[in-house]
Amino acid sequence: MHVLLLLNILLIFSVFFPVTTSGQSLIRNQTRTDEFIVEPATLICAGFEWMIYGDENRNAHVQVSYRILGDEKWSDAHPLLRIGGEKVYGHDQRWVYTVPDMFAGSIFNLEPGQQYECRFKLEDPDGIIGENEKQVVVRTKTVPEPYKYGQVYHVYPPGYEGNRESPSFTGLNEAYYGGGNLGDWWLVPEPRVNPGDVILVHAGIYKGDRLDYVDPLALNFHGAYVLTQKGTADRPITVRAAGDGEVIFDGDGAYRLFDVMAADYHYFEGLTVRNTDIAFYAGLKRVMGSSGLSVVNCKLEDVGIGVMTHSADSKDFYIADNVFTGRHDPDTLVGWYGLEHPSPLTSYYAVKVYGQGHVICHNRISFFHDGVCVDTHGLPEGPEKKCVSIDIYGNDIFNMSDDFIESDGSVHNVRVFDNRGFNAYHAGLSAQPVFGGPVYFIRNILYHVPSISLKFMIRPAGLFVYNNTICAETSINGFSNGHFRNNLFMGPDDSRPAFSGATLTLYSTLDHNGFRGKKGNRSGYRFRMPENASMNHVDESELTTIEARDLKDFSSQTGHELSGVELDYDIFINVKKPDPQKRGHVYSMDGYDFALKEGSRAVDAGIHLPNITDDFMGKAPDLGAVESGKTAFQYGPRERNQ
Repeated sequence: MHVLLLLNILLIFSVFFPVTTSGQSLIRNQTRTDEFIVEPATLICAGFEWMIYGDENRNAHVQVSYRILGDEKWSDAHPLLRIGGEKVYGHDQRWVYTVPDMFAGSIFNLEPGQQYECRFKLEDPDGIIGENEKQVVVRTKTVPEPYKYGQVYHVYPPGYEGNRESPSFTGLNEAYYGGGNLGDWWLVPEPRVNPGDVILVHAGIYKGDRLDYVDPLALNFHGAYVLTQKGTADRPITVRAAGDGEVIFDGDGAYRLFDVMAADYHYFEGLTVRNTDIAFYAGLKRVMGSSGLSVVNCKLEDVGIGVMTHSADSKDFYIADNVFTGRHDPDTLVGWYGLEHPSPLTSYYAVKVYGQGHVICHNRISFFHDGVCVDTHGLPEGPEKKCVSIDIYGNDIFNMSDDFIESDGSVHNVRVFDNRGFNAYHAGLSAQPVFGGPVYFIRNILYHVPSISLKFMIRPAGLFVYNNTICAETSINGFSNGHFRNNLFMGPDDSRPAFSGATLTLYSTLDHNGFRGKKGNRSGYRFRMPENASMNHVDESELTTIEARDLKDFSSQTGHELSGVELDYDIFINVKKPDPQKRGHVYSMDGYDFALKEGSRAVDAGIHLPNITDDFMGKAPDLGAVESGKTAFQYGPRERNQ
């Protein structure tokens, strides 16, 4: 109210006392603050949005600090990203999305189940109308786990003749719903399970006969366990292995096995799921989506899709420490377009999510089209259903016919960090489109991507690309408001530029990155950018093209990479250059060590980024994903799940 009243007063004043052109510019360049949004926190991160008006010269900034509630000392976090005005086009250009004016960003490295005080200070040399400081308290989520005091039900496979613990049931449906597993009579009982209940599944193979009308597992015809009860965050409904041997749910070739689209807060642990097109079917766009789905320490093999939701209503998934094994050829790397014999879509992706608050971490994923994805989706569905606050980290991804990780369709604060990917035919990390961001790509290792390392072709807006080690060609086209620091771009093909890209905004920035120089290439660096600020957001065809012989020439012509360096594969402890002539070769992960040799040009060549490189060793952060002197990171399932 106070902001609107002040704006009305300024409007009336301008009518009776017209201001000069310089005065009008001052008013337009002032920042007027509006709604402050706290996104759903995850286990170790929190995201924020601060709506604004004005600041047309984009010189305002927001400093961020945080502390555990009750502590005295504040820690610096990464500043929020100024976004707004960027144009995001649909794939066929039937719609154009203009990013609204705001600041957005995340705080990293938090502890699960902890309360934090977060402080945001806005500064603008042109002046501020409204609040210039916000202080909020955020609680991070705790790691999901079964409820300790729930009713326990014991499930055994058909034909089991040993001793049973009571109460016992044959198959999951009988425990979940009730008796009457004959034909369609299984639908008659009211569900038995309630929030907090635990279904312990004992060793054996649970495989129904979909063509048997009186199948004992009640899976006749459709072959799916359709679960519809609602647990809660504190009292999930749990389906877990009892611990007396392997539990195998065989889908008998069904399209979907666990339909949890209407089931909230269900926790699955220690299961083997196989022989189905979709293992966990959790949501469809504009239909329904579950919340609180946890899939933990499971093996999903011979599946087309592991876990999926396309729904903006889905929230708070925890997909962790699983092994996903797809159906693609394990011995050859094959793409899906531009080839005489493209890869068939026998397995689509391991995990795809949309919505808010999801965590996909420490999974091992092999032989799919894509590894982990945000649903491409299209336009955001509205303020309450924006795709925000998603963490993808610690995953080990091997042999994808398309991409390792796709953030396509993200809106704000999607965080992709500390992942490792070996062998993806078309791209390593994808962001097309992103509706304002930021999307964070931090400390990822990408090795052997024959096409392009970063797929930013459909005008993504709002990117932070920090401290990645990319052993693939760098061709970053069509992005807006992108910022690159401390990366290693180690393209192996001497016939291609060391770096090529196109930005639609002059306020994109690149510096303190390392490049493998291409000695024999006359155009070592190729970049397209607007000629001046008035051409921000124009079509790519109107960009100015700059070609440079080497990094020094590139810096001179563009003003980027004033602190960049050229280097080669001898900086690593043990990483051989992938052979660009062997596009279909599958490189094993064994023996590779991406740590830097002492004294190499990449050591201490980076710049400190608050909340991102706080634990650097030496005089400055190193380039790439592995900081010298730090303990090796655990990719894939953590030790307890090996």
